[in-house]
Amino acid sequence: MMDAQPQLPLETAQIQCAIAAAIHYEVPANVLLAVAEQERGRANTWVRNENGSHDIGVMQFNTTYLTQLQRYGIRPEHVASDGCYPFLLASWRIKGHLVNDTGGFWTRVANYHSRTPYYNQRYATSVAQRANRWATWLEAHYPTRTLDPKDATQRTLARSQN
Repeated sequence: MMDAQPQLPLETAQIQCAIAAAIHYEVPANVLLAVAEQERGRANTWVRNENGSHDIGVMQFNTTYLTQLQRYGIRPEHVASDGCYPFLLASWRIKGHLVNDTGGFWTRVANYHSRTPYYNQRYATSVAQRANRWATWLEAHYPTRTLDPKDATQRTLARSQN
């Protein structure tokens, strides 16, 4: 008797999009999948925040970042859409946090959600736990290699300076 497939919090297409986006931006796939699971967004959804901004779509991308992206033609409906684009945009943003922000690896990842220490720490703890589960799942389903987050951040920093 075969073990049943565990219930995944993301659809297969979303997992594939997340892995492709993570590879493209050199972000650990388990981290991007953990953020996607943590955000629990859905395509074409807008969630209003207390500060008047909105979190949009599958990756709950915050509208405050869209102001700087408008010059590239990135619009809210692109972020809200179904498909791989939201994962690419989130991966790009996480990569930026890993390269440009200060603090530990999980603090930088959690800056995707909030830079406020209290919310950042709660998010970092939850995403790290989810990332560990995703790492186990990925190892069982895909050829993987393990990188120490410190080494991955150092490699990312070195590449960005070239």
